[in-house]
Amino acid sequence: MKKRNTVKRLLAIAAAAAVTLSLCACGPASEPGGPSSSVGGSAEPSQAVYSVAIIKQMDHPSLDEIAQAIEAELAQLAEDNKVTIQYHTTSGQGDQSTLKQLADQAIADQADVIIPIATTAAQIAAASAEDRKIPVVFATVSDPEGAGLTGLDYVTGTSDALNTRFIIDMMLAQNPDVKKVGLLYSLSEANSAKPIAEAKEQLDGRGIEHVERTANTNEEVIAAVSALIAEGVDAIFTPTDNIIAAAELAIYEDLIQAGIPHYTGADSFVRNGAFATCGVNYTDVGRRTAGLAYQVIAQGMDGVEDFYLMDGGIITVNTETAAGLGADYSVFSTMGTVVEVVTTED
Repeated sequence: MKKRNTVKRLLAIAAAAAVTLSLCACGPASEPGGPSSSVGGSAEPSQAVYSVAIIKQMDHPSLDEIAQAIEAELAQLAEDNKVTIQYHTTSGQGDQSTLKQLADQAIADQADVIIPIATTAAQIAAASAEDRKIPVVFATVSDPEGAGLTGLDYVTGTSDALNTRFIIDMMLAQNPDVKKVGLLYSLSEANSAKPIAEAKEQLDGRGIEHVERTANTNEEVIAAVSALIAEGVDAIFTPTDNIIAAAELAIYEDLIQAGIPHYTGADSFVRNGAFATCGVNYTDVGRRTAGLAYQVIAQGMDGVEDFYLMDGGIITVNTETAAGLGADYSVFSTMGTVVEVVTTED
């Protein structure tokens, strides 16, 4: 049995109880079939019916991919186990008050399990669910312990913890002459803190200068990138940071023009124009999270771990960006399985 602990320490959301936004204003996230769906076919009178609330922290490709994989896996699980699973997928649009409202609504609707996607969504869902102990099964939290999501007997999930050292190795394998690295991230993303600290340690240990720039909006991300370009960095590293990911399409062309490769924490960045990453497959994350959620519904939390670390090892390279940079990425083939992608705007 997991140790019980209070989750009130997770958050200090001003006036959260006074939120009055309409749920309709939040809008649905990934579908199919609209914001609410029931999967598993027509239920027999004796067939079990379960309710799942899926809450994305915000809309961007990584979180969309995870949500869609969760939905697909729930459909498969419903069919395989001859049950009906009703799910409702929403997005907090990056707003803590909205995320709190969505979590509270899921509890009021008596969801059997809440699946928050990304760190802040998970923290808020865990805080909301503390009193009634509705199971929370989070997806893609990079540092569950640092986020205060461990030691709670009603919380579990999947982690996409980043192998920061390996990405620095990739950076230096591609260009051994790197002298200055830009660290681009958001201070509002708790999951960025640990990999940024690890990147600093790695770069300091190799005698490589690093420059930090932070941002919390698209406009700030663009300004931060302009500053890094002006400072003459040789490469930029960003962990699995949702704020930067949402702005990738707005910055990748400037980085190509400046000849600066952007190494990131997820393949969604790369599909939106960043140069390369090594990390997990987010469809696999979604499937594993859905399976864990169904396990919790069917069997309870006994024997469930604090979280489950997803395996990485897939190197994703944007070939169009590589061509624009004049970057030879053939060295990556000796480091792992290389997946080539091109830039898409979804």
